[in-house]
Amino acid sequence: SGSRSSSVVCCGTLLILDPDESGLRLFRSFDWNDGLFDVTWSENNEHVLITCSGDGSLQLWDTAKAAGPLQVLKEHTQEVYSVDWSQTRGEQLVVSGSWDQTVKLWDPTVGKSLCTFRGHESIIYSTIWSPHIPGCFASASGDQTLRIWDVKAAGVRIVIPAHQAEILSCDWCKYSENLLVTGAVDCSLRGWDLRNVRQPVFELLGHTYAIRRVKFSPFHASVLASCSYDFTVRFWNFSKPDFLLETVEHHTEFTCGLDFSLQSPTQVADCSWDETIKIYDPACLTIPA
Repeated sequence: SGSRSSSVVCCGTLLILDPDESGLRLFRSFDWNDGLFDVTWSENNEHVLITCSGDGSLQLWDTAKAAGPLQVLKEHTQEVYSVDWSQTRGEQLVVSGSWDQTVKLWDPTVGKSLCTFRGHESIIYSTIWSPHIPGCFASASGDQTLRIWDVKAAGVRIVIPAHQAEILSCDWCKYSENLLVTGAVDCSLRGWDLRNVRQPVFELLGHTYAIRRVKFSPFHASVLASCSYDFTVRFWNFSKPDFLLETVEHHTEFTCGLDFSLQSPTQVADCSWDETIKIYDPACLTIPA
């Protein structure tokens, strides 16, 4: 989360949660008429965020206002599974990925999409802006590819056949403009250096079912976390011979959401189909490297 609050989407409900001494406090909730699959905070306004849903739309919300959404953007023809707000503060750009095999670029101040990117041959599960290069984003798809796109060129820059299985998640390293990670149904995590994509620069094995979400740490250059349908969250350091730092097993169903705190270098949040949200400090992040 980009603000001190956390946002969670589930079953057509957006929950805004504030952590306090006793745990988590429900600050506000919003209902939508279809399932909500992803959420992203504005980089310019700590109260504003966007969700995406199964009806093919994006919803713009203001947590300072009880009613909402402020705006609904509906152009995708199938479920929207991923949404991300550009981290470049000078821009107001949002990217969304859909089951309709397209990626759309949005400016929330404009009532329609700015551009549609085509090329994927299956469901798009993940879209993520580069934290380094303005106008550059990545997408991961059921067509087994990771693709790098340039808004200025309105087309794909790089196509990486990253796995021989559906890719459900990707993320961009906060410390290197050339390094990305993918997580797939084949239970593996693979790191990719955009300067040479013929083979991965690392492969992390240990999960026993599909990897649903992968995130690089914003505080540790070589640390990342992944969550899986094997009910676990795993923490990795891809610069060490023994990659696996820790396995957390505190859910009784598929673990489907995961993120690092931007305020605390040791705090992580995850969520699961068991309808629980966990905010915690894994031991591997509290012990000096």
